Amino acid sequence: MRAEGIEAARRILCVFPRYTSAFGTFEYAYPLTDGVKAFMPPQGLLLIAAYLPESWPVRFIDENIRPASAEDFEWAEAVFVSGMHIQRQQMNDICHRAHAFDLPVALGGPSVSACPDYYPSFDYLHVGELGDATNELIARLACDVTRPAQQVVLKTVDRVAMSEFPVPAYELAETRRYFLGSIQYSSGCPYQCEFCDIPGLYGRNPRIKTPQQIIAELEKLRECGMTDTVYFVDDNFIGNRKAALDLLPHLVEWQKRTGYITRLACEATLNIAKRPEILAKMREAYFVTIFCGIETPDPDALKAMQKDHNMMVPILEGVRTINAYGMEVVSGIIMGLDTDKPETGEALQAFVEESRIPLLTINLLQALPKTPLWDRLERENRLVHDEGRDSNVEFLLPYDDVVSSWKRCMEVAYEPEKLLARYEYQCSYTYANRLKVPLSPEKKSWANIRRGLIMLRNLFWQVGVRGNYRRSFWKFAWSRLSKGDIEGFIGSAVIAHHLIMFARAASSGRQNASNYSLRLREAAVPAE
Repeated sequence: MRAEGIEAARRILCVFPRYTSAFGTFEYAYPLTDGVKAFMPPQGLLLIAAYLPESWPVRFIDENIRPASAEDFEWAEAVFVSGMHIQRQQMNDICHRAHAFDLPVALGGPSVSACPDYYPSFDYLHVGELGDATNELIARLACDVTRPAQQVVLKTVDRVAMSEFPVPAYELAETRRYFLGSIQYSSGCPYQCEFCDIPGLYGRNPRIKTPQQIIAELEKLRECGMTDTVYFVDDNFIGNRKAALDLLPHLVEWQKRTGYITRLACEATLNIAKRPEILAKMREAYFVTIFCGIETPDPDALKAMQKDHNMMVPILEGVRTINAYGMEVVSGIIMGLDTDKPETGEALQAFVEESRIPLLTINLLQALPKTPLWDRLERENRLVHDEGRDSNVEFLLPYDDVVSSWKRCMEVAYEPEKLLARYEYQCSYTYANRLKVPLSPEKKSWANIRRGLIMLRNLFWQVGVRGNYRRSFWKFAWSRLSKGDIEGFIGSAVIAHHLIMFARAASSGRQNASNYSLRLREAAVPAE
């Protein structure tokens, strides 16, 4: 579906802002690849680009790959921007640069939808999802592309059904430059975890696309060169369990037809471990990773944050169940909870070792607008409006103690020997449970072999020769390569390198202690 009934054609420049260096963007891994420059294609802007009238020329720039140039701004008649809270500084910078060319700038996405007051400089604010506000924005620009005298705020009331979403304009993105592909099946989550803003932004009743739409998007990604790993960005893949079960057979059929060249990953609540019928189909569809918001191994803390569903199955048992279906668990962990104690850091370190989860995103608690946590802390006068801090929460434990404990956990969890031992376990016991897929012609192609050789060369030289954890690296490399596990070695070693390097920066105070922090720092590589 596209916007219809628009006669005037406008040139639209869609600009996605750089990320500030973060644990979950994997930037330390990029130099080990065959040319990756950014994390995932941004769904929002590419969806809008596909929704615009067919006669409107659209140019898409991801500033994680290259900055928008003067020529880009000179070409455009209007600029569209989208992003999250952590990209706030960079979004405002794009607006400033566009205004230098006297271009109207429209901002949409999760950050402005939650906090319109953060963005007084933009000409148009698009609050909410694709819908009537989008149509009004398009109509206004069709009539007049001069900057309005004052800011215009457009709020979506009538949303476009996800079953009518167009395929995102992946062809506009340099898909081969991304670490992962991205795809969205649903929006919203039925749970109301205290710290999460998803129900407030997108609702508790998950809206879904049709399986046919998802297959069409996977085909489009494949046509555009993204054939490695595609991540379902849904906040909870099993938010609607029936819909997930409806989709999975279509994914299985598509994988069989295309030769299983694409690995799949998603986010889901840990209670997926109670659904063997879903896990079995996910394994058959070649899902290899599930991000689970475990948050904490402390049952009292889970109850306090209204995440009781994580206790439907013992946490370690749930992790092992998912591993038994060949899927690695990636875990979200939060420190600074009201239930934390001085010994919480040590308990977390023990959990990391016992769970054998390699990748845990360990964050300080951050209160986001439109969450029950924000509302409670505001009532308790415990919100700290100081963007120089790593968290906007007044912890019950001393702030400096919580930050020190976080740094120590990052240092210990990502000590090379320990991290690579956890990956050794995953290779031997989790990855071994994955579906044994055929060696398709695409996997045997020279392009794919060349890619693997480039990554091996980069690992051996940059980590094995020039790196400063060489002994641990070569021990892991010998173990995997002697078993012929080249794929397991490359995948694990590339991710491990990012985790090790980021954790070292974090434990020395050179990174934010929360991926969601509003602490404004310069982007890793400023746009211009």
